[in-house]
Amino acid sequence: MSQILSSSIPALDAMKKYPSELFYKGNLDLLKRPKVSIVGTRRPSNYTKQFTYSIAKALSKRGVCVVSGVAMGVDAIAHSGAGEGNTIAVVANGLDIRYPAVNKSLIESIENEGLMLSQFNDGFRATGWSFVVRNELVVALGDMLIVTEAELDSGSMRSVEYAMKMGKEIFVLPQRLDESSGTNSLLREGKATAITDVELFATRFGQAPSSDIQKDAFFYFCQASPTFDDTVAKFGDKVYEAELEGSVTIHNGIVRLQ
Repeated sequence: MSQILSSSIPALDAMKKYPSELFYKGNLDLLKRPKVSIVGTRRPSNYTKQFTYSIAKALSKRGVCVVSGVAMGVDAIAHSGAGEGNTIAVVANGLDIRYPAVNKSLIESIENEGLMLSQFNDGFRATGWSFVVRNELVVALGDMLIVTEAELDSGSMRSVEYAMKMGKEIFVLPQRLDESSGTNSLLREGKATAITDVELFATRFGQAPSSDIQKDAFFYFCQASPTFDDTVAKFGDKVYEAELEGSVTIHNGIVRLQ
């Protein structure tokens, strides 16, 4: 059963109207992390599949939470690349309905390890209008928007309109001239920046940590500079071990990554 979010999310002030209610399942601590929204076609090319996954993974390694809409195609790949424990899925239906059914197992994993959000109460089934509402929320949550592949008349381009109104930076994958007409038009009109090197793009969020901690839940938790008490409550003696190893510092009751 979903719960109602009681605290406010400052990023959502950029929306045309702040949501009257937000329902959630999962880890609200993800809202404290840097976030990037990734959207795109439900029928991506193999090239787009590969690089959507690579971008999401590179961002997640740096503690960036990936936000998307858990639809087929680009959305699902972005969630998977980030890892179910470092992703936020926004849906157009009540959280008791796992839609689309093809992504049921992915949705269940995000419920357990990541965060599911919806503006709709349990029992609500998605409509054309609710997908539009979902898209605006996806864009608002992210610090920037990445569109990996989209045609001109697609829902992803509606997300681009939201991003422009909110003043968000927009990034796209370079595509062939006869493919992804939407993202190609954004590049042609100077409305988006091309991602030509995944790792170079991801370095704007810092360097990736060493491989032994990059998938560690403790590392992700500490990205948000939590309080010492919260960290001990969740991880126990691990915080002391990390301090001795030099991977975190504890100052004025706050735990920070080194």
